[in-house]
Amino acid sequence: MSEPATTVTTAARARQSALVTPEGSTTIADTVVSKIAGIAASEVTGVHSLGGGTARAIGNLRERIPGARTNYSQGVSVEVGETEAAVDLDLVAEYGVSIADLADGIRRNVISAVERMTGLHVVEVNVTVNDVHLPQDDTQQAAPQEQRVQ
Repeated sequence: MSEPATTVTTAARARQSALVTPEGSTTIADTVVSKIAGIAASEVTGVHSLGGGTARAIGNLRERIPGARTNYSQGVSVEVGETEAAVDLDLVAEYGVSIADLADGIRRNVISAVERMTGLHVVEVNVTVNDVHLPQDDTQQAAPQEQRVQ
């Protein structure tokens, strides 16, 4: 005789028990998950920055304002349910890194950090590479700024 379709698997019960218990439930805001995911993605070697062109430009302006905080969730969007989360990341990769290996490393780090810190099960981490950062990009950006200062 087979088990009824409504039987909850052991893995699903273990996932639910961290956030949904007989004593109450824990709700985690999207902003919390996006911040954790952004920091975890930024820690991976080969990630130059998070966000698309417009988001990075706005982020650069924001960081120049005295007392402004770094936006760790720039380039990160999430969907958070009761027990699961999905993460989408937009980023710029360093030139020379294997993008496939970079995406694998990002997925491992983001899943590990989000699951460890929140108890949510991460069902997917989608990575979009919008650009590749070249070493000469830094020297080209620094030159016009130096000329304005003089």
